[in-house]
Amino acid sequence: MAKGNTLQAMLDRAKVGADTPATPTPIVASSSPKPAQAGRHGTKLIGGHFAPEVSTQLRILAAEEGTTVQSLLGEALDDLFVKKGRGRVARSV
Repeated sequence: MAKGNTLQAMLDRAKVGADTPATPTPIVASSSPKPAQAGRHGTKLIGGHFAPEVSTQLRILAAEEGTTVQSLLGEALDDLFVKKGRGRVARSV
């Protein structure tokens, strides 16, 4: 039995008297998933692990250019795709 149910049962018994068994209050968990952010609809996350300095440089560049890290990554991916003969496809959301 979960601690919350045990505590609630003890509180209920204290209200109605120690001789009367209390009915525990059921805890209902939310089964609905978190709604996706509207700007991320139809997109996929692409990630990687890099040295902390890479993250710092990206954030500094984004701040200096008044843009976002995501926009810079999209620009870098577009440059990579062009270099590899794939054309531009990365679009920042």
